[in-house]
Amino acid sequence: MHTVDSDRYKWIALLNATLAVLLATLDGSITIIAMPDIFRGIHLDPLVPANSLYLLWMILGYLVVTSVLIVSLGRLGDMVGRVKIYRLGFVIYTVASLLLAIDWMQGSAGAIYLIGFRVMQGVGGACLLANAAAIITDAFPANQRGMALGINNIVGVSGFFIGLLLGGLLAPINWRLVFLISVPVGIFGTVWAYRSLRELSSPKAAPIDWWGNATFALGLILIMTAVTYGIRPAGGHALGWGSPRVLGLLAAGVGSLITFVFVERRSHDPMFRLSLFRIRAFTFGTLSTFLSSVARGGLMFMLIIWLQGIWLPQHGYDFIQTPLWAGIYMLPLTIGMLFAGPVSGYLSDRFGARPFATTGMLLTAVGFGLLLLLPTNFSYGPFGLILLLIAIGMGLFASPNRAAVMNSLPRGDRGAGGAMNQTFQNSAQVLSIGVFFTLMIIGLASTLPQTMRLGLQAHGVSIAAAHHASTLPPVSIVFAAFLGYNPIQHLLGPHVLAGLSAHNQSILTGHSFFPQLISAPFRDGLHAAFLFAIIACVIAAAASLMRGGHPAHDDDPSPVGTPIPRRLLVADPEEQHAG
Repeated sequence: MHTVDSDRYKWIALLNATLAVLLATLDGSITIIAMPDIFRGIHLDPLVPANSLYLLWMILGYLVVTSVLIVSLGRLGDMVGRVKIYRLGFVIYTVASLLLAIDWMQGSAGAIYLIGFRVMQGVGGACLLANAAAIITDAFPANQRGMALGINNIVGVSGFFIGLLLGGLLAPINWRLVFLISVPVGIFGTVWAYRSLRELSSPKAAPIDWWGNATFALGLILIMTAVTYGIRPAGGHALGWGSPRVLGLLAAGVGSLITFVFVERRSHDPMFRLSLFRIRAFTFGTLSTFLSSVARGGLMFMLIIWLQGIWLPQHGYDFIQTPLWAGIYMLPLTIGMLFAGPVSGYLSDRFGARPFATTGMLLTAVGFGLLLLLPTNFSYGPFGLILLLIAIGMGLFASPNRAAVMNSLPRGDRGAGGAMNQTFQNSAQVLSIGVFFTLMIIGLASTLPQTMRLGLQAHGVSIAAAHHASTLPPVSIVFAAFLGYNPIQHLLGPHVLAGLSAHNQSILTGHSFFPQLISAPFRDGLHAAFLFAIIACVIAAAASLMRGGHPAHDDDPSPVGTPIPRRLLVADPEEQHAG
């Protein structure tokens, strides 16, 4: 390829792949803030216990599907062509977005329709995410990949936060816009990809590892389904982790993944390249990816509940306005990552990934520690600065880490290896939601029922009605705050409120009663969640430190099944800095 043409093409590949990753990650979060409007649009109450599963799968279904399929589609890209699978992803994603916007059904049928096409959208997103990083890695020389992958990765991570803001802006106008906005962008990206991208890899035909794909997909689906049931009440308990259903799903999921490992070790053409874990930079880079994603994934939900359920109402915002303003007040997270990501990616090309990625995780841990010191009703200035610090830390980590992982891979395994790394990241987000929600609900369940019962009775609610409201699952109260509902108004209902004096009605449904009621129990759960995040960040920093120095680059095709070159296995290849 001519030098000038090559230089121009690499930027085309980066811009198109970055657009794809932005769309794919944005749709992982855009429905979170828009959920109240979506459920009102299909006339379904998301806080009715029977409907909570629809709510969870509307949020998590997309992440589950992308987690399950990314490795298979990355491996398929290595076999038939990365650009081919990538282009197909744009088509599937765009068609699914259009179909989501034209849901004509109501109630549970409407919810099932949306979940079904969210799954289809997730298939398209998985095609894009599985191959975007490999396409960029193929197009850029080794000494520029940190910068290129840094831009791509940080825009992708920022897409999660941008989705929160877009959902808050569009859903109040019309909930269908949340899905429709992706259609023209998807059409543009599809046409651009078909016209401008070309295959730089050398696809190697190989048999499809059907048993490996099946056991891996089944294991992840069972475990992630267990997570969704684990944070719902069961058997009279606030959480379902001890229920036979959840224990059975977890056992079956773990059993399927163990079977998957045995299948892959015996397969001649495995889907999951277990031999790649012999590469030190890949192994510890992927481990730190997983742990950082565990910390980041739950953070979003904790901050949303903190802002929507407590802080914003206490500062005069109506509950129905809180989803949009929560997205606005979380903007420092986007700003910090968009600044730190490309800068750290560029610098890591010159100085290696280890110092930036390790420092980034330590700064993130410090940020979580500072959040622990804030009162529940904080002053926004310090809060915004802490979010900015966390975002800078995440940006310092994400770009160099992604570049180091991709640089460590042989050319022929970049699709599969990059997809494996992305799978760990997406799976961690789902598991993180389960962990953080569990810690939050444990904190609420211990003290909230009595606090709520006494508070309601003090303002004229009958003993029976107060007892009924206080015995409702804490997850319903968390979801109410999360979705921008007035929890007390929703829990008591119009008939109970009608029997109270105007003064007591005003107090119970006002901006202060619920935030004051939930503050102390919420703080207990919040502390436990943030301590967990600190531990995850510190371990991620240690894993990043153990990756070795600047990873060696392998720009020669690596035939499937050939041994990993020794120079990729050195403990500290700093002295072998190439490029």
